[in-house]
Amino acid sequence: MKTDRIRNFCIVAHIDHGKSTLADRILLSTGTITVREFRDQVLDDMDLERERGITIKASSVRLTYRRSDGEYLLNLIDTPGHVDFGYEVVRSLRACEGAILLVDATQGIQAQTVANYTHCMEVGLSVIPVLNKIDLQTARPDEVTDELVQTMGFRVDEILRISAKEGIGVAEVLDAVVERVPPPKGSASAPLRARVFDSFYDDYRGVVILVRVVDGQIRVGAPVELHSNGRKYAVQELGVLVPGIQPCERLGPGEVGTCGANMREIQEVRVGETLTDQGGRSAGVEALTGCTEPLQVVFCGLFPVDPNDFEKLRDALKRLRLNDASFVFAPERSEGLGNGFRCGFLGLLHMEIIQERLEREWSLTLIKTAPNVTYEIELSGGKVERIDNPSAIPVDRQIVAIREPVVRTQILVPASSIGGAMHLSEGHRGTLVKTEHLGSNRVLLLFDLPLAEIIYDFHDQLKSLTHGYGTMDFDRPTYHEADLVRLDVLVMGRRVDALSCVVHQAAAARRGRNLLVRLRKEIARHQFEVVLQAAIGGKIVARESIKPVGKDVTAKCYGGDITRKRKLWEKQKEGKKRMKSVGLVDIPQEAFLKVLEPDRDSRG
Repeated sequence: MKTDRIRNFCIVAHIDHGKSTLADRILLSTGTITVREFRDQVLDDMDLERERGITIKASSVRLTYRRSDGEYLLNLIDTPGHVDFGYEVVRSLRACEGAILLVDATQGIQAQTVANYTHCMEVGLSVIPVLNKIDLQTARPDEVTDELVQTMGFRVDEILRISAKEGIGVAEVLDAVVERVPPPKGSASAPLRARVFDSFYDDYRGVVILVRVVDGQIRVGAPVELHSNGRKYAVQELGVLVPGIQPCERLGPGEVGTCGANMREIQEVRVGETLTDQGGRSAGVEALTGCTEPLQVVFCGLFPVDPNDFEKLRDALKRLRLNDASFVFAPERSEGLGNGFRCGFLGLLHMEIIQERLEREWSLTLIKTAPNVTYEIELSGGKVERIDNPSAIPVDRQIVAIREPVVRTQILVPASSIGGAMHLSEGHRGTLVKTEHLGSNRVLLLFDLPLAEIIYDFHDQLKSLTHGYGTMDFDRPTYHEADLVRLDVLVMGRRVDALSCVVHQAAAARRGRNLLVRLRKEIARHQFEVVLQAAIGGKIVARESIKPVGKDVTAKCYGGDITRKRKLWEKQKEGKKRMKSVGLVDIPQEAFLKVLEPDRDSRG
């Protein structure tokens, strides 16, 4: 099809604003699926996506839209809304010329809405603002329209009002896509340049890449190569998503489809890669720019409860990474937990999804250590190391500085909650950058916050103090020097590396004390006294004890000389002493997860 009849667009929005519902309704409206084939979240393939009601992976589909002036080919990409999967949104934008910015008419502009709009402007897309859920009694279309006008500069007459659930206004959205989104630019006679914006693994076909052709054409049997590394392949099959894969013989400029070329390892190709004709790299064909590698910001250890499942876990991680190249893993040995893997994720939700998929799809029972971020350690001599495991921070070498990741965080709250939001952010070592009022009742706060302070409970606290109306989003981190120390937990004098964490020097003693109080409640009583200690280097900053299980060894002694009882007591004391020297303390999984909980000053 001619490029002037092609439109490439995506749907972006904050989580739960109705992206998948609108995508479903568009599929029905264009006849891509029938009413009989319809089900909620058609483009969401995973059971977890439907159970949680969220989109985890961006999904592409090809539509044919018929109007009075002829047929148009629409390539739609439904993107995730959660901040943890923002990389899916950014790379999808690079494959489009336009975007539908969907806003819930009951909730208004949210933090992710602002972030998505900013990304669209950076890429240079044509943005179509759409208000969704106008059929609800709690909808505030006029107020939200004013927010869009004041915040993003839209005109009132270009903001569409729809109800994706009821199908109201969907035809107007499709017309706006045709009229407002520019057709793709590109020449079929130019050398091939196609952007790889996603990939997945098929047991029979190997790695299948999703490409957007910018210039030239791809044909079945054609020799191609990857621009970055010069690896050469022969195209074995091409297809378009309708939404299942439908084979085709060629893909031209502006078209989106799948390409199979006998790639066996997903590491062979990365997102953002440029696919060219063989010899294109040496002939001077320029690579497409703009895509960046996903940045893992949260790390944790995954250990099998059954040590015999280690190889099974390794195979599961390899297979899972073939379908999700955004997380990384490496073998790790823990003194307390045995053999496992150190895994890096894009956020806490991403971590939960990966763990749940491992346990469901491969029937594994896993222990997950406390999540942490990556730190930069500058040693004497100028050497800088990046460490994602607190227990690996050296204590026997001279550390010049420890730098932690800091993120520019957008916090959107009602005006009545601005004081609480600022107090919360400052309590997490945040620095206020800017305050901006959006309309009469919304405030956007920009804070620089340490990533380690917000990855666990910050969002929950923000939701609580704003009664569910506060939202947040953050950018890629930068590293700043801070007064940080490694806090170790010792059980019976032995360091449990899985419980080590990095904390700010000023809060180290309090954090260690509170952590030991929580651990004391989780570890069961043994036949001997269990001593828990928190240490910074060689200095003990907190101590707790778990009393031993008692037994009345003199219960059968009635009367008689007291020396008989003393003899039994001494014998019991010696037995407990021997048991203490060789005994092992059983630490349950809940104890490892206790380091996740926010600190409490009360000993409870």
